[in-house]
Amino acid sequence: MNQMNVDANGKLAATTPLARAGKFSSEGNALQTVNDLFLRVAGTNRSRMLLWQDDGGEWQGISSGEIYQRVRALAKTFLEWGIGRGDRIAILSENRWEWAITDFATLAIGAVDVPIYPTLTSEQIGELLRDSASRVVVVSTRAQYDKVAAAVLTNADGLSLEHVVMMDSANTPADAVSFAALMRAAEGKSGGLGSADTDAEFDALVRSTRASDLATLIYTSGTTGEPKGVMLTHGNIASNTCFATKEFGFTPEDGCISFLPLSHITARALDYAMFFYGAQIAYCPQFDKLPATMKQVRPTVFVGVPRVYEKIRQGVEQKSAASKMKARILAWAVGVGARHQGDVLDGKTPGSLTWKIANKLVYSKIGEAFGGRVHTFISGGAPLGIDTGNWFASVGISVLEGYGLTETSPVIAINTPVSHRMGSVGKPLPNVECKLAADDELLVRGPGIFQGYWQKLVATNECFDTEQWFMTGDIAKIDGDGFLYITDRKKELLKTSGGKLVAPQPIESKLKTNLLIGQAALVGDRHKFVCVLISPNFAALEAWAQTEGIPAQTRRELVADARVIALYKDIVDRVNGTLANFETMKRFRVVADEWALDSGELTPSMKLKRRVITERYAGLIADLYADEATARA
Repeated sequence: MNQMNVDANGKLAATTPLARAGKFSSEGNALQTVNDLFLRVAGTNRSRMLLWQDDGGEWQGISSGEIYQRVRALAKTFLEWGIGRGDRIAILSENRWEWAITDFATLAIGAVDVPIYPTLTSEQIGELLRDSASRVVVVSTRAQYDKVAAAVLTNADGLSLEHVVMMDSANTPADAVSFAALMRAAEGKSGGLGSADTDAEFDALVRSTRASDLATLIYTSGTTGEPKGVMLTHGNIASNTCFATKEFGFTPEDGCISFLPLSHITARALDYAMFFYGAQIAYCPQFDKLPATMKQVRPTVFVGVPRVYEKIRQGVEQKSAASKMKARILAWAVGVGARHQGDVLDGKTPGSLTWKIANKLVYSKIGEAFGGRVHTFISGGAPLGIDTGNWFASVGISVLEGYGLTETSPVIAINTPVSHRMGSVGKPLPNVECKLAADDELLVRGPGIFQGYWQKLVATNECFDTEQWFMTGDIAKIDGDGFLYITDRKKELLKTSGGKLVAPQPIESKLKTNLLIGQAALVGDRHKFVCVLISPNFAALEAWAQTEGIPAQTRRELVADARVIALYKDIVDRVNGTLANFETMKRFRVVADEWALDSGELTPSMKLKRRVITERYAGLIADLYADEATARA
């Protein structure tokens, strides 16, 4: 198999072709490299291209010219430290303007950045720094610095780390470099941060990067195994940036909030797309600040993972549940909207009087929660679920679902304002080829397909077939009009002892549309029947329990209460009524834990870590199947 070559210093071999570009080339693309995108940003002459919130809560702007000068200053520091082409620089930070500057500065000198989720533990961070042989790490806060320091103490011999840069100015340790100090030092030099001057030598270095050069190592979140470093080249990312948003009509008048972790390729792709169109990006480093940020910034583009949309829906339903009148009004409005979904999905405003009344009473208020100006809603990172998509369409919001993987840079297919179909993930991008294997696994190829897993040749070989098609691991179908539908993950399909295949994600999505359910995980592989573990939305459950007079002192007591069990049985029974007999959940358990990223049950993109859940609840699962041999299937 044609394998991307990496030398002892982690640099891509100069003679290595883009072996997996399929029949497509990058000719005619507006971008050949991410560095082309940086130079495009520098030339937009926009006064407030980036927004960030200071300690006083005020939104500050950074112009396109200032982006250029800050990138140039940081890049020159990296060069002074001896960082060169192919060397790795890690970024351990929440979303903030310094993240983008570090990204562009790293790529500008031909180095490779390694984004690391800020929620990871010191041990996990140390492993990624070691595996990537990163020479520099740029951290956001003292807390992140402390995790790096702990990793160095326990694994110093295995690390290549030479420099630590900290974004926050306060409490900078003696052995770390202040990001702000680097910016101030540049300000004092000729051609400082406020200068409109360009640097010909620096620009030449930026332009010397080739499409085949490695740009980033993105470690997968690892739902089923150890994280692997996905090698994406400049050409991979540039080709995806050019084609993924082609039909959306974004302009410099648009803006988005960057709140999904930039360590995830979905969030990074959105930022690159906004940069591509000269649009504005506002950074929101904490999810709990998102509602206020939406009202303050008033974005026109909103991109979220399905769990964000599910939480927004649950919030609306929970708020209306506080009053019987509000609950009736919401139910009526959703019913009215359901009859006008076609117009909403086509971007039209329904003309009926009842819809206009429902819009004034309900839909407009939901729209205002997003800031009141969003014209494009996109979902990615995991399956949205047709129930969630239908609900939003019924309240006047068309959510356009897309699909892709870290390994595909990321977008493979996406619904657009021009071409969309509910329940699908849209049509494949023009530069992506798709086909189905004999078992309906989706195979793809094109210029956005990654070059392999970092230092894992065997794992790389395993995900390409003999004709160099990338095997996505997703089960799919393609309709007669070319729309792609993802039904489940191949490795996550449950096979009952009777030989029936059950796709868990669509069933779990149906369960999660209920306000009382936070997460759900189907189990039953190689068993006679399927069961489900349910992690409640405790805010909603505890509010319900209070109205019912249930005197539980702990969450464990609460989920064991007979009235709570009956409540969840009714939810499961209603979903079972929509399923084939072999798919139905014969038994369930409500757990006393709220599954989350921090507690380890969810990935940073809010997908279930099934391996973690099955190991953590092994005893509970065993109880569900204790009498399996004699139980009726």
